[in-house]
Amino acid sequence: MLVRFARTITAAAAFAAVLLPAAAHAAPAPALHRVTGQTITLPVREALTQIAVAGEDRSGYQRSAFKHWVDADRDGCDTRAEVLKSEAVIAPGQGPRCALSGGQWYSAYDDRYIQGPTGLDIDHLVPLAEAWDSGASTWSAAEREAYANDLGDDRALTAVSAGSNRSKADQDPTTWMPPAEGYRCQYATDWIADKLRWSLNLDEAEQVALKDILNRCSNVPVTVALAR
Repeated sequence: MLVRFARTITAAAAFAAVLLPAAAHAAPAPALHRVTGQTITLPVREALTQIAVAGEDRSGYQRSAFKHWVDADRDGCDTRAEVLKSEAVIAPGQGPRCALSGGQWYSAYDDRYIQGPTGLDIDHLVPLAEAWDSGASTWSAAEREAYANDLGDDRALTAVSAGSNRSKADQDPTTWMPPAEGYRCQYATDWIADKLRWSLNLDEAEQVALKDILNRCSNVPVTVALAR
């Protein structure tokens, strides 16, 4: 239950402690040979070089193209509830039809605790509209559903305060970063991992913004299981 929370707190503290001065960019690594299901580990700056750069196009986007929240394992709890249960600092009560009450959560985006589930949103780290712009417009409906309900990587979905999530909306790191400055290195690293996992593109401005952030962060290794 505390695994996702512990990872967030530990990583955020580590990144806050090791902000580094800007460093010179290394030469791009050879292109990764992708195999769905393969697990790879790369320094985060190298991981960034493995993400294709392309223009974005939101033509035809509808949020309904990404079916969510679903109960994939048919245990009565949909994806939203599964994330809430997994990330709770103090476990909520669970009633009929997986109705959750009470409990406490930590919202890493704005560095505060939230009492009860009603003040929380489940954030798609890379927003659905951004995923569409970055390649998901060509996916099958099943692939988009899998993306929108991704419980296979605890970076993909996270419980955060409703205010911080709605401030973010569908923005990428070019125009939005978490208000909690100590979490920004972690956020950028997780963004890169999520895009790499799902073979999503970056646009040029997004790549520049991420490079700029990473130049002030430790070049930590990231491990990603490729979803496609």
